[in-house]
Amino acid sequence: MSEAHDTMTAMVLHRPGTPLIAETRPVPDPGPGEIRVRVEACAVCRTDLHVVDGELPGGQLPVVPGHEIVGRVEALGTGVTTPAIGTRVGIPWLGHTCGHCAYCLEGHENLCDTPAFTGFTRDGGFATHVVADAAYAFALEGFDDPVAAAPMMCAGLIGWRALRMAGEGRRIGLYGFGAAAHLIAQVLNWQGREVYAFTRAGDNAAQAHAMKLGATWAGGSEEAPPTLLDAAIIFAPVGALVPLALRAVRKGGRVVCGGIHMSDIPSFPYDILWEERELISVANLTRADAVEFLALAPKAGVKADTVTYPLAQANQALDDLRNGRFQGAAVLLP
Repeated sequence: MSEAHDTMTAMVLHRPGTPLIAETRPVPDPGPGEIRVRVEACAVCRTDLHVVDGELPGGQLPVVPGHEIVGRVEALGTGVTTPAIGTRVGIPWLGHTCGHCAYCLEGHENLCDTPAFTGFTRDGGFATHVVADAAYAFALEGFDDPVAAAPMMCAGLIGWRALRMAGEGRRIGLYGFGAAAHLIAQVLNWQGREVYAFTRAGDNAAQAHAMKLGATWAGGSEEAPPTLLDAAIIFAPVGALVPLALRAVRKGGRVVCGGIHMSDIPSFPYDILWEERELISVANLTRADAVEFLALAPKAGVKADTVTYPLAQANQALDDLRNGRFQGAAVLLP
């Protein structure tokens, strides 16, 4: 039997560039194929900033942001038998795919022609309750702390996909040492690879954080690493990092753009791309990515460094993220 609730609280975006507004709403019933989840924690992602700032086209308004959700299933829609009521689940950015377009049929559901995205085209987790597609919610067995688990649902998943796209090289550069990089650095250490962390110039706190997590080297983004890299992942949404990263990788190296939005990439000379260097992007994630990473993270001992905020302070958390006022990930608590 599900728990009974009459109303819920949500932080709602009505117009890009404006603060989220706290609203009381009726608790929604899950539709066919859906579940209702009582939110325990929701991490704050840089993509949430892009949504709030109006940098991503095609979203719904008003919308409740948030797509790094951890909570307990409390109601099932028609046709749903799993996850069962009471199960702790994680709900990520990819909220639904069509299942029949060429990309879905080829196993590339992250490129679906008509997807739904949590906290962007459907309401997300900056709330006490959320409704989600049951097929896109993941049972979090072995994750006993919802706060620590929340950043895994995007920073971890997208970081993992970006890392797999970067290849098997030993020396990996991470540009932008925030939520995703601090998780993936731990995976790289577990794999026995070397981490080269790039931060904003003079960001001594972020560089110290990287070294604490086992980085071989940490410095400003405009600095050359002490050795050429096998690959680099750019997590910061700064197009000017692309030519810097290309200069930092060896012949045949690869640069992966891991964000959903990036400022314009400046022109650069062909010779830094030549010699079979590659520049690629990562888009969204697949459910297979989630299954792989959520099985790997406990084995690798991945621990999220978190700073918690009450749900009502979502605007402060977003502002602190925008201005780099903390290390690791911000997490909202309903």
